[in-house]
Amino acid sequence: MDFLAALAILLVTAKSIEWLFERVGIHPIIAHVLTGVVLGPFVLGVIEPTEQLSVLAEFGLIMMMLYMGLTSNFSAIAQNTKKAVVVAVLGVAFSFILGFTTVEFFDKGTSAAIFVGVTLGNTAIEVTSGVLVKERVKREISSILIGAAFVDDILAVYLIGIITAMAKGSLDALSLGILTVKIFLFIGATLLISEFVFKRSRWFYSIVKNLNVFFTFTLILTFALAIIAEKVSLNQIIGAYLAGLTISRLRERKDPLVVTRIKLNELIEDLQVVLTEFFIPLFFIYVGLMFNPPLARISLALIGTLYLAAVLGKLLGCGLGSRLFGLSWKDSILVGIGMGGRGSLELAILTFGLNTGLIDQTIFASVIVVSMMTALTTPLFFKTYIKRAKA
Repeated sequence: MDFLAALAILLVTAKSIEWLFERVGIHPIIAHVLTGVVLGPFVLGVIEPTEQLSVLAEFGLIMMMLYMGLTSNFSAIAQNTKKAVVVAVLGVAFSFILGFTTVEFFDKGTSAAIFVGVTLGNTAIEVTSGVLVKERVKREISSILIGAAFVDDILAVYLIGIITAMAKGSLDALSLGILTVKIFLFIGATLLISEFVFKRSRWFYSIVKNLNVFFTFTLILTFALAIIAEKVSLNQIIGAYLAGLTISRLRERKDPLVVTRIKLNELIEDLQVVLTEFFIPLFFIYVGLMFNPPLARISLALIGTLYLAAVLGKLLGCGLGSRLFGLSWKDSILVGIGMGGRGSLELAILTFGLNTGLIDQTIFASVIVVSMMTALTTPLFFKTYIKRAKA
């Protein structure tokens, strides 16, 4: 099929399904992935995952990571720093253990088990934020949820670096130590520069005032950090995310006229239209197009067990983390439920794992289904639990 015709069919179908799903409160990511699955080789075979679509999807992934960084609030964990960090770390740890154990039990290989454990460790901040927008919860709980989801993103950046090293076959004790130092030096240096450039410097004010210049600067910084990240043996999406995160620190700038915040919000609004309506959906559609496991190798038992591992990992880890700081069991369970959603970053990691041969189509397809199920059920569980708690 002609490239432009395929692109038009994919986008129109995806946005139509998204519109229908939004009416019943289903996350747009599910609509986009489902479009690729249905129109791709797995179901109808109308459209193939071509090289041209792959390039657009890769660009969409970089832009998605930039957008995630821009919409992150670096100071979100300031009020409950210790709680957010402990909740996030325990949630990642429990999810990793349960995910790793599940894949090992089904005899899929240690590398695949490590990969799945890492993938299940992350919480989709977009799902958590969506839940909080729709439901009224205590300020302390919402602060912990947003803070912990943010810490999850930082941990994911580190774990993506480890996965990249795994793909290159260079992960022993010494190289892991060197990689860890490189990752934290890169993150630390980038955030340190952001402290003095985006938060404090006066000369940057002139760039921010002109929205066109600000937009161009944002793209240059994104690609520059993506290239640097790749040059130091990390993943380019780490650089893209950090570019957005550093620019988001403009929210912390002391500005009596609030010009920087206004311009940052204008930048995000301008980017949101082209990214959320075109580039980001294309990435998720392409993930769906790549979904093509042999029917005989699809294991409902594996999918069901991985789903339980994903839900219980966050429920136990984040719930116990909250309980350690004196929250009631009711509030602790609510935090554990709220942290259960998976989404965009997991799909990015999965795509990388499939392309580099760390996982096969069976694992790829299974974890995609699990991610979609958590994105679908987390808001339902959260809403139901709040109603029962109030009753």
